[in-house]
Amino acid sequence: MTPDQVRRRALAGFLRSRRERLTPRDVGILAGTRRRTPGLRREEVALLSGVSVTWYTWLEQGRRISVSRQVLEGLARALMLDAAERRHLFALAGEPPEEPDPAEGPGAALQQLVDALDPHPAYCLDAHWNLVAWNRAEAALIGDPALLPPQERNLVRMVFTDPRFRTLLADWPGQARHLVAQFRADARHRVGDPGLTRLTDGLRRESEEFRTWWEAHDIAGFRANRRRFHHPRAGLLTLDYVKLAALDAPGVKLFACVPADAETAGKLPDLLASGAPEAGTTTG
Repeated sequence: MTPDQVRRRALAGFLRSRRERLTPRDVGILAGTRRRTPGLRREEVALLSGVSVTWYTWLEQGRRISVSRQVLEGLARALMLDAAERRHLFALAGEPPEEPDPAEGPGAALQQLVDALDPHPAYCLDAHWNLVAWNRAEAALIGDPALLPPQERNLVRMVFTDPRFRTLLADWPGQARHLVAQFRADARHRVGDPGLTRLTDGLRRESEEFRTWWEAHDIAGFRANRRRFHHPRAGLLTLDYVKLAALDAPGVKLFACVPADAETAGKLPDLLASGAPEAGTTTG
């Protein structure tokens, strides 16, 4: 069989299994006394989801027919699918589901993981690139975000409006411009979002560099990259960044930093012990 045939057969089997697990009582239908079909009948699912019986039958038979998002939503409601089953239905139909609503924070377990990564700097960003979790090593590296008002704990804002970052980052122009390209690529999921609009409009007013690079519409995906820092206490640090998505917290991304050389590895325990730089500390 072709991959498309395999997918359609899997979709048919999944729909049939979800239909057979439901009872008429589950969906508010009177069962009657002469009922031999396990679960719901095809015509009952078709009625509940707003499609024709013939069309739904063809779908369960694995025929090659197109399925719209609206129909999939109707089937998901009719079959009382949970979030994981709904994503599975969309995937089998060849239609990726919409992005889930972003989480407001990392959750207790993810925060514990971030803390456990000390002395390696680690932090979490939400869908708007606000810092929502960080460990002591990260605070020692860039300054403690807890000292900032919550609305200013945004990584992009910090890089472009906090003058310390211009000397903390060994190649500020190159890294800052690449950050804007990554941020624009990530923002495609939230075009028109009021929070995103406020952030970008504010940065365009406050930073000429951000305005220029944002309006260039450069796009860059994330890849494991290396950053160099001139830390005021630890000196030169070279770190490799790894990005992980938190599946139980949609939109939250975990960034972990590992030393790129033995010299940096030897400095990280002392960096952690030194604590966060005080506000206003210059770098060089």
